[in-house]
Amino acid sequence: MPEIFVNYRTGDADRSATTIERELSHRFGEDRVFYASKSIDPGATFNQELPRNVRRSTVLLAVIGRTWSRDPRLWEASDWVRREILEAFDCGITVIPVLDGRTVERLDSRDLPVELHRLADCQSIRVDLQHNARADLARIGDRLAELVPALHEAQSTRMSRDAGPHAGDPDGVRNSVDHVDGPVTQARDFTGDAGIVVKGTQGPVHTGSGDLNQNTTNNQNTTNISGDGTNYVAGDNHGGMRQHQQFGARRARRDNDR
Repeated sequence: MPEIFVNYRTGDADRSATTIERELSHRFGEDRVFYASKSIDPGATFNQELPRNVRRSTVLLAVIGRTWSRDPRLWEASDWVRREILEAFDCGITVIPVLDGRTVERLDSRDLPVELHRLADCQSIRVDLQHNARADLARIGDRLAELVPALHEAQSTRMSRDAGPHAGDPDGVRNSVDHVDGPVTQARDFTGDAGIVVKGTQGPVHTGSGDLNQNTTNNQNTTNISGDGTNYVAGDNHGGMRQHQQFGARRARRDNDR
């Protein structure tokens, strides 16, 4: 159910209204924001959908541009911008004028129809997309989250979900490499053992499950290797290097081998 109803006039401040709708939908969820051109299904009637969704909302944002109070349609009883605001007042819904840009002044009741004088008494908030978009949009969202508990809850839920499956998990893997002398590659998140890491060896390395026997005679090494999956590397990796791999018969796959 929409908690926020975005009221605007096409041709006056619809660009800012669209940006506000998009930002609030991203922050609280698409279903929490009603925006006529997006939220009304094809074939549905304005006479039913607009008043019904105003009544279902908790806050109406009246986006007001430079020509808003001078538009003659505001004096017509059939004007939807006017009707939506009056419907919100009649239902006890909070109405917040959103002034579009630095040059738009606060509403003066002398410039409005008598029925809308009350709108001039409502505390407004300003959005300046050209000079201060991020901070202004964040402030609008913050104010709405304070006013409407359901929006605060929706925001918290989305933040927890976006944090990922390992958020708050002490066993989860985090990218916390402090100092690296060579390249580091992180393929994906993982939990548990990451396999075998070998670094700075000076002699034979055995990474399998078999036996490793090494004899040294007259500066020559004799190495015997046995067992499944053994992996033996000899040398200092600065010249010659010998590698021996041995695999036995394939074992039946178990669940923990996957």
